[in-house]
Amino acid sequence: MSEERRKRQQGRDQRATSEGNTRKMFTYGIILILLAAAFVGGRYYRNHKYDSFAQCLASKQAKMYGLYWCPHCMDQKEMFGASFHYVPYVECAIKGSKELAAECKMAGVKLFPSWQFGMEPPKEGVLSLEALSDKTGCSLP
Repeated sequence: MSEERRKRQQGRDQRATSEGNTRKMFTYGIILILLAAAFVGGRYYRNHKYDSFAQCLASKQAKMYGLYWCPHCMDQKEMFGASFHYVPYVECAIKGSKELAAECKMAGVKLFPSWQFGMEPPKEGVLSLEALSDKTGCSLP
C-alpha cells in the first residue's frame, strides 16, 4: 500500500510541476509580447511624430524645393522622418540633364534646399523645424 501511495504522490508532484512550468512559460510569453508591442509602438511614434506638423505646413502652402542628390536636402528630409511624405516637395533635378525643372526655374530657386511660403520668394538653406514652425504658425509636437 505504501508503494502505491508513493507512486500516486509522485504523479501528483509531476503534474503540479508541469502545470507550474506551463504557467511560467505563459507568463513569460505574455511579457515578451507586451515588450514587443511597446517597442513597435515607440518606433512608430518616433517615425511619425511630425505627421500633423508636416500636414500643417502643407495647409499653410509651405513648399520645399530640392535635388535628389543634394546632401543638405537629405538632411532636411531626415528631420521629418517618415512624415516627410506629407510635406509638399518639388524635385528640381531632371535625371540625365543639367537643367532644373520648370517649376523651380519659375520660382527662382537657385540654392537647395529652398522653402517657399505662400507667394513669398524662396528662403534658401536647411531650416530647423522650429524656424518652419515660427514661419508658418504650425505647432511642433
